[in-house]
Amino acid sequence: MDVVRHLTLRDGTPVLFRPLKPEDAALYPDCLSEITPEDLRLRYFAAMREVSPELIDKLVHYDPQHAMASVAIEEATGKMLGVVRLHNDPGDQSGEFAIIVRSRLKGHGLGWLMMRHMIAYAKDRGLKTVRGQVLAENSTMLQMCGELGFHAADDPDERGVKVVTLPLDEVAKEDLL
Repeated sequence: MDVVRHLTLRDGTPVLFRPLKPEDAALYPDCLSEITPEDLRLRYFAAMREVSPELIDKLVHYDPQHAMASVAIEEATGKMLGVVRLHNDPGDQSGEFAIIVRSRLKGHGLGWLMMRHMIAYAKDRGLKTVRGQVLAENSTMLQMCGELGFHAADDPDERGVKVVTLPLDEVAKEDLL
């Protein structure tokens, strides 16, 4: 599903959603410079001063048979605003998502649009569920996941972490992008 979509944020900003490409590695440093250390910690579950070039390289090289990664690009500037990913589990019945957006864009609807895009992709691929791990203190992400229909439960293996799970048969196609 190499879908390209032109969408608009709540504030009227035109955004292009498209598959992440290896050459997008060049866009990461600028994007990451506008993600607070606290938001990086909430995403990666550890304090990070910066994301290494090796990690960026790993992020932009993924197996499109078993994963998707879509980038949101501000149409006026060409800047990366965020990335959503989904990695299918063996057997392609479920997958685990991850998302990150520029800190200044929290509350602008970008995360919501990116999550709906990922859910639509998962449904189109025939997955049964999608899930993610969210720090229990990340109330903004937990609230968004709840609004999208995810069920949250304590992670039995990691203290302070919630597992959010969305059974895709509970999601109506018309509720997605």
